[in-house]
Amino acid sequence: MSTLTEAPPPLAPTEPAKQPARRRGRFTPYWLLLPGLLWLVVFFALPMIYQASTSVQTGSLEEGYKVTWHFATYWDALAEYWPQFLRSVFYAAAATVLCLVLGYPLAYLIAFRAGRWRNLIMILVIAPFFTSFLIRTLAWKTILADGGPVVGTLNTLHILDVTSWLGWTSGDRVLATPLAVVCGLTYNFLPFMILPLYTSLERIDGRLHEAAGDLYAKPWTTFRKVTFPLSMPGVVSGTLLTFIPAAGDYVNAELLGSTDTRMIGNVIQTQFLRILDYPTAAALSFILMAAILLMVTVYIRRSGTEDLV
Repeated sequence: MSTLTEAPPPLAPTEPAKQPARRRGRFTPYWLLLPGLLWLVVFFALPMIYQASTSVQTGSLEEGYKVTWHFATYWDALAEYWPQFLRSVFYAAAATVLCLVLGYPLAYLIAFRAGRWRNLIMILVIAPFFTSFLIRTLAWKTILADGGPVVGTLNTLHILDVTSWLGWTSGDRVLATPLAVVCGLTYNFLPFMILPLYTSLERIDGRLHEAAGDLYAKPWTTFRKVTFPLSMPGVVSGTLLTFIPAAGDYVNAELLGSTDTRMIGNVIQTQFLRILDYPTAAALSFILMAAILLMVTVYIRRSGTEDLV
């Protein structure tokens, strides 16, 4: 006998899977981004395009300027004002190093040792922002005035003899010297260094320090192996926030310096507002922007961290 197996009943045709309903609010993030994008286009992209066209124009204010694609303006501007470019980079780098040396211990104190005084110290750090940038810079003219207590103390300690030998000061004067300009840059941009450093240090888990102590690491070893590497995002952010605006600054060099300490920002201001040579001023601006962008790119890659605060 053979056993007959009944064939299973045919499967009912399955309905095609329904497509997920489109969310009504999927465009909401784009609408929220629209005001910021419009702001960037109107107040950043369009002025950049206008300045780019200005840099390749020729003519005069009386006759008018026309776009003639005169790229030689870039080379002529760089060939004439390269000392101001180098001076700006040097002053900005010196001020950045001083801000890091002064700001790191203070940020460390606020993050790990301030206790109930933390808020008060933070207010003191940002207190300079409560006054005008111009007023803060003018105050340094009084602080570094000839015959003042600062200059007298430096003379007594024979520090001005060393700085004069290095070319940072001139005899018994501090005003109208490179030292005065760097001091003004350091003071004005120091909060931009301290705040990112504090944010980065405050994120460090205190148990890591305890673990380093349990492994018999000395305080300096703990700082070198644990604290400083973990604070590198703050170091990179702070140095960028200090160096970039300091390199393009012109107020400190104008008020605290002299014709021998002019930075590239002073040259651009003069070309725009006094000489009225708009193509040269625009070309200098783009050269400065390209140089800073190149240096920042190399610095970020060399720093070994992309996690910025």
